[in-house]
Amino acid sequence: MKTIKILLLTCVAMFALTSCFEDMDDNIIPSSTLNINDFVWRGMNIVYLYKSEVPDLADSRFISDEDYTNYLTGFNSPEDLFESLIYDPDTVDRFSRIYENYFDLQNQQSGTTLTNGLEFNFYRVPGSSTEVFGVITLVLNNSVADNVGVKRGQIIRAVNNTNLTDSNYINLVYGQNSNTLNFATYNDSGTPDTADDTFELNGESADLTKVTYTENPIHVSEVLNVNNVNIGYLMYNGFNQNFDSDLNNAFGEFKSAGVTELVLDLRYNGGGSVQTAAYLGSMVTGQFNGEIYSKLFYNENLSSNDRNYLFTHSIENIGAINSLNLSKVYVLTTNRRTASASELIINSLKPYIEVVVIGENTVGKTQASRTIYDSPDFSFENVNQGHTYAMQPLIANSTNVNDLLVPTNGIIPDIAISEAFNTLGILGDINEPLLAEAIAQITTTDRPANRSLVNENLQLIEIAKPISALEQDMYID
Repeated sequence: MKTIKILLLTCVAMFALTSCFEDMDDNIIPSSTLNINDFVWRGMNIVYLYKSEVPDLADSRFISDEDYTNYLTGFNSPEDLFESLIYDPDTVDRFSRIYENYFDLQNQQSGTTLTNGLEFNFYRVPGSSTEVFGVITLVLNNSVADNVGVKRGQIIRAVNNTNLTDSNYINLVYGQNSNTLNFATYNDSGTPDTADDTFELNGESADLTKVTYTENPIHVSEVLNVNNVNIGYLMYNGFNQNFDSDLNNAFGEFKSAGVTELVLDLRYNGGGSVQTAAYLGSMVTGQFNGEIYSKLFYNENLSSNDRNYLFTHSIENIGAINSLNLSKVYVLTTNRRTASASELIINSLKPYIEVVVIGENTVGKTQASRTIYDSPDFSFENVNQGHTYAMQPLIANSTNVNDLLVPTNGIIPDIAISEAFNTLGILGDINEPLLAEAIAQITTTDRPANRSLVNENLQLIEIAKPISALEQDMYID
């Protein structure tokens, strides 16, 4: 790697740009914006996947220390500088982020957040250009919402007795630590036309308060016996290495029950640890030990870090993997929530076994990230205590053994079916639409694998809901 003067400047030579560690136990000096901007540029210059596409990150960008300092002072905030260094943020890099408080980032990565335990989809009320209703899609186990009896499929028409609209629904639903959800009843007026559908408040409500909550990503794990076939069903909501043992135990139960078919529900799984994804692939299979599962490619600075993840028979510090030795798996997906490590599972297994994707196009995120801290080696060790900024930039691209990337427009399902707000069903129930289709594929002979299923009311307009970068993340441990 070419070494330039900028990267070797000491704390003294860099004027006020200091990441030096004074006796921090007793004398923490707050970092200036200039100091933090220096961290942002140095970090991105070293690790950013698309460095070669960003002229301001070139090693030869600055002719002197003064030139470099003048450049950094031209940005009012670390966020402004960071955003200026992102390559094609509308299409290529939609995922790199900077965080003002890395403790919040660390908590999110470990599965710990401030939440009431609910996830939603939002739609336009028929006949209105501004009125909105929400539908609960997921209630986290043992969360505040779960403990007061809130259920998947319930319709939210108002919060704190205020009807939801384009302009207020984000603040009312997400912007408050405590709120009251006002539920509504859906009436299709007995016609297939949605223009006369109504959503009337029914007097039911739930008072919810966000609390610190750690999610076990294994949301549902059970064995379904249908037509004398033992089908394992796993709804897995995040590749969290802290729960690798729980994941392995779930597959141990599948193995003990004689599971011969597996439905892997990743519809709300935005990704997580690359290593955990490799472990999961090894649990699904087992017959490919030591072969390449996926590959990571870094930028020109860090090409020596390129690595292969392998199928394995064991998990570090845990023990032997419980493998099902399957030659086929069914994966359930949605178009804004199935991302990153979830897509890696599909892409990496396809060269080895048959993967039947049921649901919607996935997000289309093939890149991996890593948390970059202001320290000599950008790890958390010896971090500069003068600020709490950290970055989560894209630093590597992931491919399968055949060097194929996940398409940027997502993985197209073999069987296209979308969740409809009025027929969500109970997760893990054999009649829930996406699971029911997977079961039908397993138990019905000569059933076509490439087709589209039309759900009623899909003509209702779904509107965007806030999704953080970490909900579509794939990170390197």
